[in-house]
Amino acid sequence: MSSFDFPVRIAPMFALNLSAAGAFSAVLSCAAMAAGTPVRQSSLELFDHARQRAVPVELYFPPESRGCAPARPCPIAILSAGTGIGIREYGFIAKPLAARGYLVVSVDHQLPTDPAMPRAGDLTAHRRALWERNANNIRFVQEALRPSSASYVWDKPLLVGHSSGGDSSAWIETETPGFASAIITLDHRRAALPRGATPPVLSIRASDTEADAGVLPTAREQAASGALIVKFANARHNDMFDGGSEELKARILAEIEKFLQKQGGANGA
Repeated sequence: MSSFDFPVRIAPMFALNLSAAGAFSAVLSCAAMAAGTPVRQSSLELFDHARQRAVPVELYFPPESRGCAPARPCPIAILSAGTGIGIREYGFIAKPLAARGYLVVSVDHQLPTDPAMPRAGDLTAHRRALWERNANNIRFVQEALRPSSASYVWDKPLLVGHSSGGDSSAWIETETPGFASAIITLDHRRAALPRGATPPVLSIRASDTEADAGVLPTAREQAASGALIVKFANARHNDMFDGGSEELKARILAEIEKFLQKQGGANGA
């Protein structure tokens, strides 16, 4: 049983108060009962008492055929949405990752009571507090759910983020080197990517925006570190979610697939 004690809501079926570990175990059981469902999806709401903040998450479970077990635990992918886009609106990435063997945890960083994201002035400086908040959400979810199942490896998650979610993914690795196993960003623009050979980095870039100076590694840095910066033609920043075209989503998935294959994938994939 977890040492954490959070009120938890499991949606959409019922609401109750359980420890984080107990609630997550209940969701795991529901997922296991979904015979014939390749990727099971469930909603879970955690509450961080230290910050007095709700942290909703959407979970995408690997299929049973992946054999996630304490003897062969599956990895974690933590997905951070762009501002104004819901945590369930990246299924085109989350479901293939889950099918590949990841437990995907899509974290809701944006609550209705949060102030609007700064859009003027020194955006990097103004948004640092937002990135820190999001990083704390990621750490909180990781520690709250870690005790729930030995079938998943909670250390060194794959971090995936779009726009401001990508900024947060880059920022947490910069602030806590070695936190991530790899980073994938979809057109983030403000937070600098790590420059070392680890963790491996893939950043997919839209054609209608430009990153701030110093955010992306130079060609020389890319050659030294192996970071992959992929610029798409005819791809809008705001279309890199489930509402984008099927063609764009397929292009994004193809780049992610190549990247993961190069890194060794997940769970023997």
